[in-house]
Amino acid sequence: MLDTVYRDFGTGYVPRWHGDIIDPAAAYLAPARHTLLVAVDGAAGDVVGTAALDARGPAHPPNPRHLAERYPSGETAQLRRVYVRPGHRRRGLARRLVGELLAFAAADGGYRSVYLHTDPAVPGAEGFWRSLGKVVHDEREDPVGGQGIVHFEVPMV
Repeated sequence: MLDTVYRDFGTGYVPRWHGDIIDPAAAYLAPARHTLLVAVDGAAGDVVGTAALDARGPAHPPNPRHLAERYPSGETAQLRRVYVRPGHRRRGLARRLVGELLAFAAADGGYRSVYLHTDPAVPGAEGFWRSLGKVVHDEREDPVGGQGIVHFEVPMV
């Protein structure tokens, strides 16, 4: 996950955004309604993908207020850290990981929606999420700018 924030996002580690990466057990494994999936290349034993889900809705700020109100914590399953290493992309791995997260959210019984946001500058990210969900807000269309992030809702399984 750290490789991704450096390589794909170009931001490097930013504590207020990436604290869960440093302690994924506390963020995704300890809370009962959260989960973290890790895909491992069986031959090499390398981690090649991750995908996580938690019960925290989008925070305002930095996200628009209407999204924080529409997707409240506790009722919203937020997809996070869906990353696949470049050499393993376009093989259906991310779609499979997301499918498992959606099944987890549906089985929980307490989530009423699934939300995520993505940086459209990351190659393939926007197209991938458009194939699975619907755009609920595109900050590139905001008159005052925003962060350029695209926000999605994905139907539960």
